Amino acid sequence: MRRRTFLGLSAGSLGGAAFGQTGGQAPYQSTDSDVLYLQKKRGKHPFKAGPGRRPNIFLISADMVSPDHYHPSRELHRHMRLPALHSLREDGVEFTNAFAGSPLCAPARAMMMTGRYTYITANGERAHDGHETVLRPDDVIFPEYLKAIGYTNKHCGKGHLGVTKFIDGFDENVAAWDRWAPPIYDDEEYLAYLRRIGVKPQRYHKELFGLEPDRKTPRASLGGWIMQANGAPFPVEAQYSRYLVEQAIQKIDAARDAGSEAPVYLQLDLFDPHQPFSIPSGLEDRERALNDAFGLPETYQEVTSRDWRPAKGEPKVYDFYRRSWGLYDPATVKSYRVANALQMEVVDLSVARFLQALKDRGLYDEALIIFCSDHGEMNGRHGLVDKGVYLYPDVLRIPLVVKMPKSFGIKPHRVEAPVSQLDLAPTLLSLTGVEAQERFDGQSLLGYLDGSKAAADRELLFECGWHTGVNFACAVQRWKPGGGHHLYTYNTAAFEDELYDLDAVEARNLAPDPHYKEIREEMIARMGRFLSRDPRWIGYWHSFRVDHYWTLPREKAGDYQMFRPK
Repeated sequence: MRRRTFLGLSAGSLGGAAFGQTGGQAPYQSTDSDVLYLQKKRGKHPFKAGPGRRPNIFLISADMVSPDHYHPSRELHRHMRLPALHSLREDGVEFTNAFAGSPLCAPARAMMMTGRYTYITANGERAHDGHETVLRPDDVIFPEYLKAIGYTNKHCGKGHLGVTKFIDGFDENVAAWDRWAPPIYDDEEYLAYLRRIGVKPQRYHKELFGLEPDRKTPRASLGGWIMQANGAPFPVEAQYSRYLVEQAIQKIDAARDAGSEAPVYLQLDLFDPHQPFSIPSGLEDRERALNDAFGLPETYQEVTSRDWRPAKGEPKVYDFYRRSWGLYDPATVKSYRVANALQMEVVDLSVARFLQALKDRGLYDEALIIFCSDHGEMNGRHGLVDKGVYLYPDVLRIPLVVKMPKSFGIKPHRVEAPVSQLDLAPTLLSLTGVEAQERFDGQSLLGYLDGSKAAADRELLFECGWHTGVNFACAVQRWKPGGGHHLYTYNTAAFEDELYDLDAVEARNLAPDPHYKEIREEMIARMGRFLSRDPRWIGYWHSFRVDHYWTLPREKAGDYQMFRPK
């Protein structure tokens, strides 16, 4: 399909858009001279909207997904049972080099929802007093535009960005829980759901723990396998992800029953496979199969071989997180990797239920469906699990699959060019004919979806700040078609830089290696150019140019105290 034809469909005549197979006309349209506003009385947040029908859109996000569970370069996912996600790949466009802007839940979700680099640098539960941890009232999330052009917006699951913006972007029934873990024990609707299906609340019967630095005393739970409070098996239908899916289906049916011709945008934010795991009954055969297939990462074995001492040239933050997680027992790490894979299979079962519900209602073929995650997961590499305030490839990679409406005629394919979660907002707005006047750091992916755009490198910034530990850091990537793909990381409070091969399965820091001196210096110059030209990054830039004085090009006038305003 040619680019012009594709854009014509996206802005003007999307087939099968709403619940009626012919689609619904959006109530708000504008001509080239008309400007609409999200806040009409105040004249705030202007945009233009093209006429026409729009597709139903379903965005499904998982939380903290390891590249082991999906990336073509990894072997582990080939032992996993993920038919629903495979079916989406077979029907859609898979982006094999998709990235999060931050390895933490709140910042990553803020970037996904706004399409902008975020001022949020910490998750709320561990932030210092004064840190921004939720979106400001004047920020705009992309569902607000969809709502303004006539979409019926629904949401289920994790929010973690404050309730206010979710009410702005969705309907008054939104319940985006604003905490890092699901409200399994105090979600009244979930507990009522359990009562309806005759299941008691969950309890662990096999639980994983890290160890204190004494290597003996258990510390925080990593979750594990669950049963009912009365000791009976806990069915997969009662697991929290499945509950969220049932809630999402209920919301779709409610929109259909209302008789509206409006298209639907539904966002389903699952917590799984994030730990603490809650693995239901019925997966015992899968556990045995995965246990036989999974081993320990090479980098974990390297950590144990040096008795958990920091590696030469390694930033302190990695040693800190290793001591924080306390994964001294190799059997625990292997069990964690198996549990993580099982939890991802639970995600797949939940996604399968949702996709089947769309098919049963005649909505699948003409729907736009996106599957992604907020950020990645270490999955045992370098003696670490979960994520943290460091910028290692595995915590920055995310899965991203986009299934387009069948009538668009787009054939399934893979895109290797680097893309970001920042791109979802501008992509969906471009697709639905919205021309927002806000600043976006992301780029529309329409050209990659229809194949009209050639694969190209991107300037992308990654950053982190405050979590279990503190490490303000930023990173950039560089990709060459058919060539190398590297990530360069600058830690503001460490002497060590990091350079990683993004194509490596077990990525190790290449910065100290003299063979990579040229690439390292090229990446330093690339980061310098990025930081110096955007006032949002002036804090990083002042530190970076001092630490890399001998590598960066000399400035004509080093105004280090900023006497001359720009």
